[in-house]
Amino acid sequence: MDFRINKNTLKLAILIMGFGGLIAQMLLLRELLIVFSGNELSIGIILSNWVILEAFGCFFFGKKVEKSKNKFEMFIILNIIFSISLIQAIFFTRILKELIGVSVGENMNFAQMLYSSFIILLPTSFSHGALFPLSCKLYSTASSVDNASSIGNVYIYETIGTISGGVLWTYFLITYFHSFQIAAFLFISNSFANIALILIFWKEIRFKKITIIITLIPLTISTYFIIVSDKIHQFSIKTQWKNLNLVYYQNSLYGNISVVETEGQYIFFSNGIPELITPIPDIGFVEKFVHIPLFVHSQPEKLFILSGGAGGVINEVLKHPSVREIDYAELDPMFIEVMRKFSTPLTEYELNHEKVNVKSIDGRLFLKLTKSKYDVILVGLFDPSDLQTNRLFTKEFFVLAKKKLNDNGILVIGLPGSLRYLNDELKKLNTSILNTLKKEFLYVRVFPTEGTNLFLASNSEEILYFDTTKLLMRLKERNIPVNTPLARHIEEVLHPGWKDWFAMFFNDGSNKINSDFKPIGVFYSVCHWNSIFAPYLSKIFQLLEKINLQMFFALFTVLILLFYLSSNKFKKTHKVGVPLCIMTTGFAGMIFDLILIFAFQSIYGYIFSWIGLLVTFFMVGTSFGACLSNLYLLQKRNSLSIFIKIDIMIIVFSLLMPFLFINLHPQIDTSTEYFLLKILFLLLSFISGSLVGAQFPLANKIYLEKNGSLSKTAGILYGSDLIGGWISGILGSIVLLPVLGVLETGMVVVLLKIWSLIIAMYEFNLIKPKRR
Repeated sequence: MDFRINKNTLKLAILIMGFGGLIAQMLLLRELLIVFSGNELSIGIILSNWVILEAFGCFFFGKKVEKSKNKFEMFIILNIIFSISLIQAIFFTRILKELIGVSVGENMNFAQMLYSSFIILLPTSFSHGALFPLSCKLYSTASSVDNASSIGNVYIYETIGTISGGVLWTYFLITYFHSFQIAAFLFISNSFANIALILIFWKEIRFKKITIIITLIPLTISTYFIIVSDKIHQFSIKTQWKNLNLVYYQNSLYGNISVVETEGQYIFFSNGIPELITPIPDIGFVEKFVHIPLFVHSQPEKLFILSGGAGGVINEVLKHPSVREIDYAELDPMFIEVMRKFSTPLTEYELNHEKVNVKSIDGRLFLKLTKSKYDVILVGLFDPSDLQTNRLFTKEFFVLAKKKLNDNGILVIGLPGSLRYLNDELKKLNTSILNTLKKEFLYVRVFPTEGTNLFLASNSEEILYFDTTKLLMRLKERNIPVNTPLARHIEEVLHPGWKDWFAMFFNDGSNKINSDFKPIGVFYSVCHWNSIFAPYLSKIFQLLEKINLQMFFALFTVLILLFYLSSNKFKKTHKVGVPLCIMTTGFAGMIFDLILIFAFQSIYGYIFSWIGLLVTFFMVGTSFGACLSNLYLLQKRNSLSIFIKIDIMIIVFSLLMPFLFINLHPQIDTSTEYFLLKILFLLLSFISGSLVGAQFPLANKIYLEKNGSLSKTAGILYGSDLIGGWISGILGSIVLLPVLGVLETGMVVVLLKIWSLIIAMYEFNLIKPKRR
């Protein structure tokens, strides 16, 4: 059937397809990230599930579209399915914990993250992936250009739509609209695009009446949905926080903040995890957390509290008569605004006290930029369960804290602990942070409390000589009223028996160091919580922990050896090498994305708002690279030679980007340098996208010269790219980056790319292994 399709209208539909895909991806990523307690390791799981489901859709329709006589109608139907399924996915994400029986405030384990995100994303991602090979065929039918250029052009137009979506998402949509309003906007945009296509290409439609019906009904639904979207938004939140009096729900740059009120008591949640209770905190723990280090210090005058200060901690600090100034900052500055909105006499006293300087800035950034030095630095978060909090438990942070402490200053951090039971995961978590502290401080001392181990680190040996006698003397000198038997408790934790207990606790032989770019603390924290809520995963995590770079070198050696031994029988079909290179490029592309996301979160702490911009610049680069490749195709250049050169450039970039972050990060000391580093992030995102995008049109040209039809080629290569991304997303986020770190993860990419490049070069007779 001859489609005389207006190319400009089809281009518009493809642009809207790319626009909607990026917006849908960011919407569901943000919603799932909130439900997954802000754990950035889940980003790789979510993105990988998105790409593999797109691959399924691409593969399935890549095979079917060639035989179909109703390609135009299929495009419209898939657009409708995509729009409706996005709305359903947002709603089911909101009520996900209710559906799988996880209570509010409880963490979900990785198995739950994996299968639940897969199911939620399934209809949206699958339908969006199916649109690509269908668009390629429609564009090829309407165009006079060759098949390879058709695929490249569709790729470019979709990417341009993606870029538009990323910019609009970052600077407009997430600021002024909630998720259901954005989904409604996409729904009605797709509906109008479908109607425009029908009106212009009326003669080419086979089933006119049916097509009109299936287009007008969704248009009516989308128009109505815009009107009721706010009610659905409120209903979904109430369902998500079932049986709780939710009085506040808002997304900030750093994540989601929610407040629940019960009989005058407020519980403040950050990404679904309770962070603060007012006006009656856990006073027993607060007193121990504050008074132990302040009694250890002979004369605490100036303090810095990084998170968790309001709601009791500042009140207890102010009881010490020597204290003259307190600087207080939260990781999420909006948290302070919300506490002021739902204030209590206690928080009013703390936040408005003349000795307290409230800093509306990321706490680690403030400590980096301030010229002040402190007697005590209190870190009010007690578990490096994600990259945002891990920033306060790393080698880089401890180096920074040491510079900001006076000669006898003390850094205080807390970690999950127990006075009764120690599992391997808990030991490894505490030991890794202890090892990291000892790398930077001369003296480290641990005070156990029920549920939390307090670590005091200092370059003054004064912390070693603190005992019951000094405690009682300073308690009397400072005349501090306390509500718990603090003296008796410290006597208990100073007992020689506890010293032996903790000697055993930390004696596991591990020498792991937690750092910004090798966040092993996050991995151990995840292992610990999964051992509690999903003990069946413990053995899997124990195996994953043992993965190292040497294993990948061994695997690479084995693969090369097998290739060498089988080279005599290797059949030169030209069907393996190019898809394999595209698959490893997809793997590399996802790793580049994850490295940028992980590094940005480790340095700045607010990837929640910037992830759309990083993805957008990646897609800008993808479009640029694809355009450049298409230009070479039109000039009849040697596609294979350029393809190989790009592969080599990806290998070099895989090593260069981690080195840049590792070497530049410690040198950043001013707000201007912090700003310039953001520009570097965007530039690196653009470059990585350019390298990935440049290979795709070349691969299509090379593959089509020897194999298959247009739709089949588009499905195989696009699917190969997405499958590589899926494998990378799972392995990269759960294992490679937290266990190996960014540098060794880059080396893994290098090994895989070299392996696939050798296979491709042999297929095209560019190398010839010695035959036996």
